[in-house]
Amino acid sequence: MDPWSSSNILDEDYERLINEFGIERISDIMRQKLLKNRFIRRKIIFGHRSLEDIFKAVEKKEPWAVMSGIKPSGPFHLGTLTTALEIVEFQKLGGKAYYCIADIESWEDNGIPYEEAGETSVDNLADILALGLDPSPKKAYIWRQSKEDIVKDVCFKVGRLLTLNMVNAIYGEKPFGLYLAALIQVGDIILPQVLDGVQPTVVPVGIDQDPHIRLTRDLTRRYYKEIKKNGKIIQQEFFLPGATYHKLLPGLDGSDKMSKRNPNSYFTFNESFESIEKKIKGAVTGGRRNKKEQQELGGEPQKCMIYKILMYHFEDDDDKLAEDFEKCVKGELLCGEHKRDCIEKVLKYIKEHRKKKEKLIDKAREILKVE
Repeated sequence: MDPWSSSNILDEDYERLINEFGIERISDIMRQKLLKNRFIRRKIIFGHRSLEDIFKAVEKKEPWAVMSGIKPSGPFHLGTLTTALEIVEFQKLGGKAYYCIADIESWEDNGIPYEEAGETSVDNLADILALGLDPSPKKAYIWRQSKEDIVKDVCFKVGRLLTLNMVNAIYGEKPFGLYLAALIQVGDIILPQVLDGVQPTVVPVGIDQDPHIRLTRDLTRRYYKEIKKNGKIIQQEFFLPGATYHKLLPGLDGSDKMSKRNPNSYFTFNESFESIEKKIKGAVTGGRRNKKEQQELGGEPQKCMIYKILMYHFEDDDDKLAEDFEKCVKGELLCGEHKRDCIEKVLKYIKEHRKKKEKLIDKAREILKVE
């Protein structure tokens, strides 16, 4: 798995990845506790690490954190929407949200200068505020990597625990700047515990980001916080950061995954409604070659991008999703009809989102101190 590549994880690969990398499955008991979270309920989130630490903290009414972020390399799109909504869901559950603007990574991976990333960061942050993130200090901490001393300090401290062979084994051969960006992300992930005290942390990610999680957990085992207690300096061990893993959305056009490097694979929340409609109309479906064959053989909704984006984001009614799935399998739901329904729901969602976002741009600018 390469967190910087455009390759997709196929459905049949998930079971192998669970076994190979020691990812824990979401149990039925966990799912019952989190039924309000659509990604858990619909099994889009399929695995986790140390999620039980969060449940224990909730039960004991102890502090816990949810940490995530965004690389400011372009406007919000479907691939970034999943993680953003997950952090909002966990914040509503009671966790303090720690949200990172990964402008160091956008420089290393995409060559975007910090100054240019500033405006994109404001735009991205306004999007997640519009999705419901509460930015009040008691409920959230928001930072840019390039401006946050903690994450850079942690990068140097954990750097002495690594060799080139170790990072090469995790990520493969990459430009050295990406290795440094990965160490900065270690700082991002353990920032909640450095800043606000030792506490369980969950990081919602796509499965392709697991190398970052594994690296951070490994380094956290050897990292500690020095605190003064009864006049003595003692070493306080951190919780190993946990994670939830969601399945990746393939590209609308049939490409491996939604990627900012391939504009036809996704639509942004900023582009014209005409462009969004055109991309949805051109999306890959699970339909047959013609209407007659569709009615005789039935469709394959598990391959359909229209069904998938509705399931992930734009259809709130579980019963309607299940009904559409069955109708497609039986050949009763044709692709043209399904696309029209999807277009209507998507455009309505984005129109409402833009109205909320417009009122939050100044707030985002104030939080990030971008003039």
